[in-house]
Amino acid sequence: MSKVDVIIPAYNAAKYLPTAIESVMAQTFEDWTIVLVDDGSTDNTAEVVAPFIKQLGPKLRYVKQANAGLPAARNAAIRNSSSEFLALLDADDIWLPCRLVESLKAFENRPQVGLAYGFNTRIDIDGAVIDTFASKQKYAEGHIAPFIYMRRVNLPCPTITFRRKCVDEVGPFDETLRATEDRDMWLRIALRYEVALVPKVLAHYRTSPDAMTTDSERMLKAQLQFIEKHYGAPGCGPVARRIALGRIYKQRAEALGARGQLRAGLLSALRALAMFPLDLSTNRTAGSLLLRYVGFSR
Repeated sequence: MSKVDVIIPAYNAAKYLPTAIESVMAQTFEDWTIVLVDDGSTDNTAEVVAPFIKQLGPKLRYVKQANAGLPAARNAAIRNSSSEFLALLDADDIWLPCRLVESLKAFENRPQVGLAYGFNTRIDIDGAVIDTFASKQKYAEGHIAPFIYMRRVNLPCPTITFRRKCVDEVGPFDETLRATEDRDMWLRIALRYEVALVPKVLAHYRTSPDAMTTDSERMLKAQLQFIEKHYGAPGCGPVARRIALGRIYKQRAEALGARGQLRAGLLSALRALAMFPLDLSTNRTAGSLLLRYVGFSR
């Protein structure tokens, strides 16, 4: 098997970073190197990393830079990488021991595959399991670029592995996107290569109340930028655009509803229906928010 560089961007994640690094050290596949980029942390990240640098030696490359955001941190790690394959691990996530060996199997004798992903479990800030996504999605693998664009398939970041040459071909993470930069990269790779599914749980993805995805306005702006950026690519035409917009406004409606912002959530759900009224799940979201809003108003 080929070597793998593990891309870990870290910003004020000292609390979780040791667990992430230890999950790499526990891999059954051993030919890896960690490229850890400290993106201007103001906590004790450097102090936490120091014993691992001493223990791992050349198997851990530590890069410190001024804070520039997640896409820039990942790009810095890629610039400092050299292996044929790159695997993503955020500083607060955890890999299962089989993560690398199972991921690399997806590329064996399959040069047409540029990216592979697997299933994951969501955990809370304390590590308690929230739920597990271990069901094959309808548009899970193959030439799935249009379905990535339409948000009909999700590729969990801590399970992603891709060929380094893909970055040379499609370019690095888009640093103008302050969210959705991962989907943007996967779409660009998927427009040239097949995507492979590893049908196993590979990682634990940690959710946090402070996560970027909880900022619905920031997410919406980035998602709209993503849709317009790729509009007109193969399979990303007018119908796909409406479906993508509908799913974005539905997601926003659910996020607003979960925070008790029922009126704003309902308006977003209605906008999603206007974009693509045939989506039954959007109809259910709108109906649920309407009932909650009417009940609350009384």
